[in-house]
Amino acid sequence: MSRRTSRPRGTAPAGAGPGRITPQSPCPCGLPATYGDCCGRLHAGTAAAPTCEALMRSRYAAFVVRDAGYLLRTWHPETRPPSVDFDPAMRWTGLDILETTEGSAFHTTGTVTFRAHYSDGGRPDALHEKSRFVRHDGAWVYATAVFVD
Repeated sequence: MSRRTSRPRGTAPAGAGPGRITPQSPCPCGLPATYGDCCGRLHAGTAAAPTCEALMRSRYAAFVVRDAGYLLRTWHPETRPPSVDFDPAMRWTGLDILETTEGSAFHTTGTVTFRAHYSDGGRPDALHEKSRFVRHDGAWVYATAVFVD
């Protein structure tokens, strides 16, 4: 996911951001595990994403918990922005993985097509994207995206 915003930075709305997700919370990526056992391990650096789909899910969860450091670490250096700005009015509400190509332990590239649901100032919407991932220094990183909608 590459969504960045030009809106002014501000304090996250009540209930948004890192404070509402605990290690015991359901993982925002949609898999049936706790955040601590799923994407939280990747965010903390104690595990690496084994597939590009796992990296996509963890990057989505990083948007939910507003972990800019993780997003930047998992972004290819050739396409990485200098920073990630989080829109204080935006809340990520769900992730649908629609298709994956390659992206396993046996590949060096892969794609994930997904729909990420969010509300922006209370208005529901979705981001439909096909993200391209590559291996860089042995780890999966986000490279580029094509917005489908």
